[in-house]
Amino acid sequence: MAEHAVAAARGPAPEQSELWRLDGRVALVTGASSGLGARSVHVLHAAGAYVVATARRADRLAQLATECGERIETLAGDITDARHPHRLTERCQALGKLDVLVNNAGVCDDRPIEQQSLDDRLRVIDVNLTSVLDMCRLAAPLLLASPAASVINVASIYGIVASRGPMAAYNATEGALISFTRQLAAQWGERGVRVNALAPGYFPTELTGFLTDPDLDRSIRERTLLGRAPTLQEIDGPLLFLASTASSYMTGQVLVIDGGWTAA
Repeated sequence: MAEHAVAAARGPAPEQSELWRLDGRVALVTGASSGLGARSVHVLHAAGAYVVATARRADRLAQLATECGERIETLAGDITDARHPHRLTERCQALGKLDVLVNNAGVCDDRPIEQQSLDDRLRVIDVNLTSVLDMCRLAAPLLLASPAASVINVASIYGIVASRGPMAAYNATEGALISFTRQLAAQWGERGVRVNALAPGYFPTELTGFLTDPDLDRSIRERTLLGRAPTLQEIDGPLLFLASTASSYMTGQVLVIDGGWTAA
């Protein structure tokens, strides 16, 4: 055993580019019409994957498909509609496989909990958490059949630390999503499916108002160790790392991309 390990260590390293390539793999991205979802589609597509992109806004998806060209298809629909995840997995079954699942769809609440209705909270829970559980449940046969399956749940730093804004349902769902990531990794680890989470800080997306609020920009600069807000492209490396062979021995983990917001 030790001799085998030594021999492997002395063997030739793989081409670095091969570690990050997704040629021949099929990826499904939810919440793909803008922000981190649209960026994820571009990153996975550029790495060679065939991408199925879904979101509610068909016009945005059509634009995304035009930008990517080949090896992409779109399917518009509401991820909280129980029929839509079925349509997505049926489409992947028709393609013959699913190797990368990026659960990115998410919404946020913005009022104190005492001012919210039950429907306000349930909408956040349905999008951010229930849809992810259902997507993983329905995609399980395809993922378990893949030789290199990776599930990436896009959570938030507010699944790790509390926000000062009135986002009780959002914080609760992001914490639950991180816990679910670890639990599913434990379920599926020995069956070859890796499950990890991304926990971004404030990125310039619709959800954050593209960071145009000067007070928010100032708080990011003051709170992060890097002292600046990120560009959208700075999600590329972490996402591709989790999707590709580069992270083949990594599961049940939360990769935080926040400029050091949660580190101090």
